[in-house]
Amino acid sequence: MGMNEMIQFFRQISGKLNSSIYAGMGGYSTSQQLAFIRNLQNEMKQKSSLDTPLSELKVVVFDLETTGFYPEKGDYVLSIGAIKMTGLKIETAETFYSLIKSNLSLSAEITTLTNIGEIDLQNAPNASDVLMQFFKFVNGATLVAHHANHELSFMKKMTRDHLRTKFSHRIIDTSFLIRLVDSSMKSSPLEEVCIACGIEIRDRHHALGDAMMTAQIWGYYLEIAQKKGFTTLQEVYEQLAKLE
Repeated sequence: MGMNEMIQFFRQISGKLNSSIYAGMGGYSTSQQLAFIRNLQNEMKQKSSLDTPLSELKVVVFDLETTGFYPEKGDYVLSIGAIKMTGLKIETAETFYSLIKSNLSLSAEITTLTNIGEIDLQNAPNASDVLMQFFKFVNGATLVAHHANHELSFMKKMTRDHLRTKFSHRIIDTSFLIRLVDSSMKSSPLEEVCIACGIEIRDRHHALGDAMMTAQIWGYYLEIAQKKGFTTLQEVYEQLAKLE
């Protein structure tokens, strides 16, 4: 299945996750949610990705489409898209995508930008169910995002508001590796970094499409890091500390 077909497929099923491909994953009670999250948090405390060889490092690259930039001022998440990677390999069969239910009005600007309409959100799964499905998909892996502070602020608020618990996953910004090559690129928009890396810009402002491009960026700079002789994230951290 090509990327365009994949996007269309996920758009078609995004409002039916609880009754179709995620059957058996939704419907958590509050006590089950808390137990799952606590177990996951305990597992993450025992794991460290810092010493994992970069060639074996498992990450989940993800992206959020939101109504704006300020979750504490009323902006909210429209959709989550994610894809798994092991080292340089993008696991194209291991993807996650879901819209998130909302009955609030949506501006024409956001609808045009994301191709998401109010009716799509009205028929989408509840935020708590989507979060639980997403956390099960991630399963304690390190998360990667482009301009990760944006994703982090929304994930913190959404997890707190809908699951009544703390968001505890590590998120690595793509700039972490980009800085090894060109520090001037670390704050560049996704499309500019794609152009610099020779990555085709496709399905921009769709959460899964943006996650896929971010995964390609992560793989591009991860390969450069390995060619420079870095074998773990810890070694990259130590090098960046010397440059600051």
